[in-house]
Amino acid sequence: MNRTSGDSARAWRDALVAVLAGFVVMTAVAAAGLACAGATGLPGGAFPAVVAAVVVMAAGGAVDVSGGAGLLAGAEASLSVLPLSVSLAGALVTGLCFLHPLHNRAVTTARELLARAAPLVLFWLLALTGCALFAHHTFGLLPGDSPIGEIGELLDSTPTVGFRADLPATLGYGLLWILGLLLIALLVSRRAPLPAPLVRFHQAVRPAAFATAALLLAYVALGVVAGLVVAGTQGHPARTLAVLLLGLPNLVWIAFTLGFGGAWQGRVEGPFGLPVPQVLDQVLRTPDLSTVDVGSLAGHDARAWWLVAVAAVLLPAAGFLMAVRSPAHVRLWQHALHLAVALALAVLTVCLLCRVQAQFGLSLLGIGDVDGLGGSVELRPVLWRTVGAALLWGALAGFLGALAAGPVHRRGEVEGTPPAPSGTPPQGR
Repeated sequence: MNRTSGDSARAWRDALVAVLAGFVVMTAVAAAGLACAGATGLPGGAFPAVVAAVVVMAAGGAVDVSGGAGLLAGAEASLSVLPLSVSLAGALVTGLCFLHPLHNRAVTTARELLARAAPLVLFWLLALTGCALFAHHTFGLLPGDSPIGEIGELLDSTPTVGFRADLPATLGYGLLWILGLLLIALLVSRRAPLPAPLVRFHQAVRPAAFATAALLLAYVALGVVAGLVVAGTQGHPARTLAVLLLGLPNLVWIAFTLGFGGAWQGRVEGPFGLPVPQVLDQVLRTPDLSTVDVGSLAGHDARAWWLVAVAAVLLPAAGFLMAVRSPAHVRLWQHALHLAVALALAVLTVCLLCRVQAQFGLSLLGIGDVDGLGGSVELRPVLWRTVGAALLWGALAGFLGALAAGPVHRRGEVEGTPPAPSGTPPQGR
């Protein structure tokens, strides 16, 4: 009984540590990114509330945006975008803290996993509720040279923008977010225990899941290096650092999908845009929906073809990594199938996470939008093309990676290895 009580207390303590660590890291990254973007100068002391709103969005929550400019004008605003740099930082820290206490055994029970996960989910939702309650503010926009500032001159009234977290939607999406994180953590980690009935799926799922996660993180690492080079050589370092700290995965994972033949559609209207590479902004600024792929980007900048070269190197590398972590008895076609499915699911997730929808419009006396004082940004994936290309590339990369790993992928293997003949000395690592 005492042992059971002690295990339960440790589970609640570990869950609290994991959630606190995750939210502290997300808050720090969000605050640093917003500070680099100049948000510390927002009127009305809005900076802490904006940080809380970014953390809410990063944890899967929903934030409603509204605006107005007096009695004669109305405004409609919407924002749907995930700050994935903040999300990724919180996911890595929370996932590692969740997995660390589980690394002392090979097999566990479903009851024990539930006892570990339930307190973490509860604390996560409580912390998310606290952030959501704090994530609300309404402040006036100071007149200036921007189009928003012209509203005050037109109406002799100070325009306002407000935001507020949608608590029910935040808790619903936040629950899906944390459950998805815990599932991915268990799938990716080779050392995390599984219930005995699920151990047989370990060989098929975990190597491919780990290789796919490593591939996505490799793109983020390349993006960090490229961003730091841009910040140090091309000016505007604060703006570049803001992109790195708030939305780097949004850009590099889209670039990843473009590199293997995926496509996105979108449009940018009005004076508002996103802090994206200039070539992407040029492709999107058309009257109708534009298709973004390597060909359309290369039409403005031939360096876009490097996306294909990077994908051609990193995808087989992911197949190689999967193969060296797999047992000897896995056949080539199984490697191809495993990575194809894993990559297709990962790309589908990327497509859902990296979509962008933002809009701001001002109407006078309810008769229509004021030219120059509204805008929209839209970017969404062409799902059938992007996920289909991921399936094909995953199969090819899994096959090629397994071929390359044939001579070496038995090193250190314990699963599925046939017993050595009598008298054969054990091989060292």
